Amino acid sequence: MPRFALVLTAIMLAIAIAPRAMPGPHSALAQTADGTMAVVTEPAAPAPSAPGPLQAVLQANADAIAKPSRTTVDTVIAALLESNAPGAATFLAQWRDRGVVQRKADGLFFYGVETADGFSLTDPDTGKNTGNAAKADVTQLRPNSGVRGVLSSALVQFQLADPDIAVRESALIAIERGAEASQLEPLRASIEAESDAGLKARKTRLERLLTIQFDPSAEARIAAIESFAGDISVDVRAALNPLVATTPKAFAEVPAGTNVARALAPGGDIPLDDAYGLLVTAGLAQAAPTLAEMRAALIANRADGAVAGVPVAALGSQAARMDAYARLAAAGTVPPPVTEDAKRAALATVSIVAVYNEPDANVTAAAEATLASISRSLALNQTLDLALDALSLASIYFLAAIGLAITFGVMRVINMAHGEFIMIGAYTGYVVQQFITDYTLSILVALPLAFFIAALAGVAMERLVIRHLARRPLETLLATFGISIALQQIAKNIFGTQARPLTAPAWLDGAWVVNDVVSISTIRIAIFVLALIFLALLLFILARTRLGLEVRAVTQNPAMASSMGINPDRINMLTFGLGSGIAGIAGVAIGLFAKVTSDLGSGYIVQSFMTVVVGGVGNIWGTLAGASMIGSLQKVIEFFNPSNTLAAQTYMIIFIIIFIQFRPKGIIALKGRAAGD
Repeated sequence: MPRFALVLTAIMLAIAIAPRAMPGPHSALAQTADGTMAVVTEPAAPAPSAPGPLQAVLQANADAIAKPSRTTVDTVIAALLESNAPGAATFLAQWRDRGVVQRKADGLFFYGVETADGFSLTDPDTGKNTGNAAKADVTQLRPNSGVRGVLSSALVQFQLADPDIAVRESALIAIERGAEASQLEPLRASIEAESDAGLKARKTRLERLLTIQFDPSAEARIAAIESFAGDISVDVRAALNPLVATTPKAFAEVPAGTNVARALAPGGDIPLDDAYGLLVTAGLAQAAPTLAEMRAALIANRADGAVAGVPVAALGSQAARMDAYARLAAAGTVPPPVTEDAKRAALATVSIVAVYNEPDANVTAAAEATLASISRSLALNQTLDLALDALSLASIYFLAAIGLAITFGVMRVINMAHGEFIMIGAYTGYVVQQFITDYTLSILVALPLAFFIAALAGVAMERLVIRHLARRPLETLLATFGISIALQQIAKNIFGTQARPLTAPAWLDGAWVVNDVVSISTIRIAIFVLALIFLALLLFILARTRLGLEVRAVTQNPAMASSMGINPDRINMLTFGLGSGIAGIAGVAIGLFAKVTSDLGSGYIVQSFMTVVVGGVGNIWGTLAGASMIGSLQKVIEFFNPSNTLAAQTYMIIFIIIFIQFRPKGIIALKGRAAGD
């Protein structure tokens, strides 16, 4: 025993003298190879790193995040917003979608993705995976629907103030598509700090729209409504129209403060039965039994082969059934029927009015005034849009008709195959695009090539057919009509009956949009410019070149021109080729927006002849005036009858027939041979 005490004392003395040799927090006793015990020091575990800026804010509000309510969640949102910590919006979205977990060991928050045996954790500051945790080691945060609604509203505010402009714009688009009352204040708060001028203007405008719908202050709503005076945008009208929507209601006496739009006359402004139904809904009248209810009552009260003394066999007519039902009502068996006179008498004692759905009269008055100004602006812009459409159509008709006007004025030939030269030009453009894939280059090549090919076809037709039928207009008309059919069939044999694409360059895609009402496609603008170019070019040729001088001389007096050394036969050939070539260019232009088929030109031949006749035969300015008149007239008729273009053309032809009765030589009459023929 003394020996044991001596050994124990020695051990305690060794511990006291050499404390470093004892196992500490990072050391352990290990058995060596010879069986003795030795102290082995283990490497120290790394100290936990300091939390990131977002985690620091979360830890400062850990209790409110772990157990949120609609009142405490605002504190968390305010702290996140004030901290401006990166990833705050992502945390709110994850929290709302129940994607946040809290580790029980240290209280830290992570984004958790559920796995088979727990959660995969992601650090909210760095976005890096930090490993896995068992389900027992974490608590998944599950905010209720009320808290999630608050988080959704706050998320909008964070997105609207996000440093990334794409995120801000995405949030703004989301509000524009489906605005909610909770988004108004976050939107207002983000306007002042918005750095992008365009986005700031959109935010300001959207804020006014949301003010109209959701602001509790009538003064703020009225100011926002009045700020949109004259604005014809669809979203403005969509915000204002509900404010002036009405619901018909019946009152024994209209309550004070009811925002009444107007009184309704039963049988006039509102059907009699509908007005009486309002009385029934308001509890001011007895519901009239329906025919089905009457029939059921008759069946239920049938006894001994009769109903109220009326034999069942006699109930074949509606009058007999009504008589039987009236007898039952007189006996008090069924509710009495309500006659038309009874309905009118009941309606005479009440007020039927249209009541605004918006209760504030000042708001509806402001909305009515603003909508009236919008209607005036809308009418003005619709007129402008109609004028642009008419101008576009007139430029197309001018291109299609100018070649016909030249040949008709010089040669007095009614060329029914003129539309087929348009078709030839369109198919030329299609063929060029099969070899030149650059659409811009292909169009630049197709325009002169279409002129050349169509002009050659015109010269060939004039040399082979037209010149042999001079001064025989009826035979010329029939011959050119036959050539028209032949050319269409040739095109079908070569290209088939299927429509062929003539693709416009990318820079001709889209449209010039002025506002929600006024717009015009870029292709039509290009055709208008092309028409102006050809107008200037033809005026230059006719006024400044020898060919133009000879053409004008032959047009006005061919005999005198011949005596001056001008060959009328040659001029006729060149003129016919020029007119046909211009039709070919028109075909390329028309093919850019119309289907290229064998009968493409036949759709423009009638309008071309009408343009020439109305404007004045053989006169460029007359053709321009005629195209403007025909295009404008067609668009106006289509505006009032948009679903029937055939009717528009019919009315247009009737107008032209009446017009030429008063002015047979057209708007600008030609002098010389054409005027005298």
